[in-house]
Amino acid sequence: MSTQFLAPVIAEEEQEIEQTLRPRRLDEFVGQERVKEQLAIALTAAQARGEALDHVLLVGPPGLGKTSLAFIIREELGVGIRTVAGPALERKGDMAAILTALDQRDVLFVDEIHRLNRAIEEILYPALEDFRLDIVVGQAFTLVGATTRTGLLTTPLRDRFGMTFRLEYYEPAELATIVHRSARILDVEIVDDAAEEIARRSRGTPRIANRILRRVRDVAQVRHQGAITTAVAAEALELLEVDQAGLERTDRELLRTIAGKFEGGPVGLSTLAVSLGEEPDTIEDVYEPFLLQLGFIQRTPRGRTITKLGRAHVGTTPDHEPKLF
Repeated sequence: MSTQFLAPVIAEEEQEIEQTLRPRRLDEFVGQERVKEQLAIALTAAQARGEALDHVLLVGPPGLGKTSLAFIIREELGVGIRTVAGPALERKGDMAAILTALDQRDVLFVDEIHRLNRAIEEILYPALEDFRLDIVVGQAFTLVGATTRTGLLTTPLRDRFGMTFRLEYYEPAELATIVHRSARILDVEIVDDAAEEIARRSRGTPRIANRILRRVRDVAQVRHQGAITTAVAAEALELLEVDQAGLERTDRELLRTIAGKFEGGPVGLSTLAVSLGEEPDTIEDVYEPFLLQLGFIQRTPRGRTITKLGRAHVGTTPDHEPKLF
């Protein structure tokens, strides 16, 4: 069973340290330049008019900064915020209680908004358009929704967002800047080459970069003098089994399983999950997205196949070319 060290989903025990490392203002947020530019204009305009910011939908893979942006919106507007996960809202009364408790121009942040109960969605519509809940008139507010899967949002809900921002994976240079910023907050010295090495292996994701940094810091403090040098970073990354492409042991095991046990594929998701001792959802949501992004595997109508790039990475040679169809 994998430790899923590089999974972009935040672990419960990481909540407090994640909050410490989050940027507080828009000018502290690294990367996503086009999103920041558009959001800055909208924030300035809303403040000048004394209105609630239009509803915002943030789209993108886990760990790219959707929650950070929601809190930055609150901070820039100088208002309150209420956060809730979509699956946690089970009854209409849950949403009604939250909406009626909001103050003027507050932010309501709903994570995993694509998992909202449909009945709750329907009572949300008049609140989003007219700030009205049945006959109860509430305060103007801003809904910030975060989702990793826009395709699961209903059209009526999606259409009620005035702004939709898609967050992209980060470049290594941007991640190196984030690593340096986090190192300053954690009060640990790090050289440029070490920050760049961590950035290159972080799957384009700030959350993963910060997680690796914290583990490298541990190695630096326990085995060395506390500063993170290039050699210390390399030692820690080897200990963590994170390779040059940012793959961990289970990623490589997945590639070798397709290449070896299943002769390059295609192999069905359920069969692959049993072979690896993982849940199908874990493979589909945690491991496959990055392997697909790198071009190491393909999803075909008949199952998963490994590509030439994937074979080259794990050093396997095909006995024959796999048939896709």
